[in-house]
Amino acid sequence: MKTSSIYLQNLTDEDFIKLYYFMNLMRQFENSVLNLYRQGKIVGGVYSGMGNEATAIGSAYALISTDYLFPMHRDSGAHFVKGQNLRTMMLQYLGKADSPTKGRDGSGHYADPKLRIYGNISHLGAMIPVAAGVALAIKYKNENNVVLNYIGEGGSNVGDFHEALAFASVLKLPLVLIIENNQYAYSTPVYKQTIARQFSDRAIGYGIPGVTIDGTDVLEVYSVCKEAIERARRGEGPSIIESVTMRMQGHAAYDDAWYVPKAELEKWREKDPIEKFEKLLLDKNILNESLKKEILVKIKSEIEDAVNFATNAPDPSPTENLFKVFMEIN
Repeated sequence: MKTSSIYLQNLTDEDFIKLYYFMNLMRQFENSVLNLYRQGKIVGGVYSGMGNEATAIGSAYALISTDYLFPMHRDSGAHFVKGQNLRTMMLQYLGKADSPTKGRDGSGHYADPKLRIYGNISHLGAMIPVAAGVALAIKYKNENNVVLNYIGEGGSNVGDFHEALAFASVLKLPLVLIIENNQYAYSTPVYKQTIARQFSDRAIGYGIPGVTIDGTDVLEVYSVCKEAIERARRGEGPSIIESVTMRMQGHAAYDDAWYVPKAELEKWREKDPIEKFEKLLLDKNILNESLKKEILVKIKSEIEDAVNFATNAPDPSPTENLFKVFMEIN
């Protein structure tokens, strides 16, 4: 499976600006969440997708509204592309009563059936069979929808990965799996996880397409994901897409990534996905300094609104939280 330019040709200048907006929104939202964590207003895990913006945004932008999204903890931008609003996401992180999990959980561990978003399971590999199950339901119902799921390179080494892909490939389920190869599983580097040249090579064992892409190039991500998604929509089965990126911060807010060589981080810093895309847009005169400022001011205002709204929202009742531990899905 190769990158097809036909999907890029269909993108308008407005699409390019939306991609740029969502990439910046993802980074600034996560920065605001990290600040709230440091202020003691957020408890539990806070995970950064810095360096992963092109992957999260480009892939989710290839979906249509009725498709299903199974994002991971570093894919907050995919939530926004799928239609989730900032206030709801901030309520979730702050554990408020009106959040999707009613204050019982934080981060991305939530479902929003209206938007067809089903958040990550902490044991990330276990999410793939669930996504495959949804893809099976789509096939049984003769729906023309696709499931987009993500897993880290570390999570792709567990048995759930193999079982789900073997199942999905045999039944030609409409499932696209993105392996986010961000170089480290917690503190374990790629070379200690596998001797394979690339993770996408695993696709051949299932008889399905597999491709490795530059996960810092939002247009390449979009184009390849769009091709795989439309292939699945035509009933031709699943695909594996390995997106090569770098986790620019530690596993979580408490982790300073001391185990990553500074030279490696600097090398990847030069490939910053937002700066790369911004330069492209400026060179093509799709973006200018005035519009850039307008977008960043808009994002700042939207995030401040979400923070203020969620901060002042009611906390959950301790008594209420003793019940309904499992989310009700109508």
